[in-house]
Amino acid sequence: MRFDPAPRRAVSENLLPMINVVFLLLIFFLIAAKLAPPEPFELTPPEAAGAPVAELPEGVLYLAPGGLVGWGEARGEAAWDALATTRAGCATDCDAALVVRADAGLAGADLAAAMARLRQIGVDRISLVSRAR
Repeated sequence: MRFDPAPRRAVSENLLPMINVVFLLLIFFLIAAKLAPPEPFELTPPEAAGAPVAELPEGVLYLAPGGLVGWGEARGEAAWDALATTRAGCATDCDAALVVRADAGLAGADLAAAMARLRQIGVDRISLVSRAR
């Protein structure tokens, strides 16, 4: 008597653990990522020799050619007012240097005027962002 072997069922692969791993990785990268706000306008930093700034703090003052100023969401004169309000309400790190990102095409007179304005606001120290030569 001849017996045929029992038909084998197709082995289905369980993809659930793989899906769980992918979603855990997605959640990890979303939590670990540091999202930075976009720059208010395009700038080309000047060239300089020295150590680069390790990390930019939350508030960065942007100076574009022609005297255009950006602080957070504010532009122009409103940016100066917002910066003054931020510095007046400073609770911690008041002595930290203010990070300034100026365009390489910014005139020296405009930069000097901005520095005088910063002094009026009460900023004692700045850190000018530049690119390496």
